[in-house]
Amino acid sequence: MAEAKIVLDGLSKSFAGRAVLDGVNLTVEKGESLAIIGQSGSGKSVTLKCILGLLQPDSGSILLDGEEIVGAKGARLERIRAKFGMLFQGSALFDSMPIWRNVTFALTHGQRIDGARMRKIAEENLERVGLPARILDLRPSELSGGMQKRVALARAIAPRPEIIFFDEPTTGLDPIRADVINDLIVSLVDDLGITALTITHDMASARKIAHRVAMLYEGKIIWRGPRDRLYDSGNPYVDQFVQGRAEGPIQ
Repeated sequence: MAEAKIVLDGLSKSFAGRAVLDGVNLTVEKGESLAIIGQSGSGKSVTLKCILGLLQPDSGSILLDGEEIVGAKGARLERIRAKFGMLFQGSALFDSMPIWRNVTFALTHGQRIDGARMRKIAEENLERVGLPARILDLRPSELSGGMQKRVALARAIAPRPEIIFFDEPTTGLDPIRADVINDLIVSLVDDLGITALTITHDMASARKIAHRVAMLYEGKIIWRGPRDRLYDSGNPYVDQFVQGRAEGPIQ
């Protein structure tokens, strides 16, 4: 039996009386890549923020390696977060820092320490995402959007996290550059044995990077299944969403 890395059980969260998450149940297995799809406002980002401890759910449980993490604070929360890496939607690089300091930021917390070793670590991680050492001293603004996304990916993997969260990893990229990022995510998950949880609107990305896909609708997981069933789910809500049809049960 596969080992559960993350287990969400009855996760609920409301804002101003509106239920955004309404009893979410979901399991992510160790070494699995799982994508969560759904409309804007369906609760994908809120789910991620609850796992990261940025939001506290109103009710429900989040188990990480069997440990309850809802309500974690202080040193325990920091220990839990040390297991996570994050690729933000807009890359979220620091333009005041050269690329090598961006890549090693989680290792130094922005402090100017052990420069030679950090440059070497940055170079090794940039190489993993197909970027040359010559960009080490450039600023993010000097790179294209696709290169910035790869730098952000190098930063996410530099501390060798157990879990990486991908927030719309292909947003703002043309189809070719998006496919490059998808290929990198697949190879990194396979090579490093990382557990991956992705939220995305990009069906091509979901089909390529995920072992399984789950759909959030009105605060609940309404379908989950292997990626090759995404366009053959038998669920009218999923079918309408993945095919981008205006007509159907989703209004």
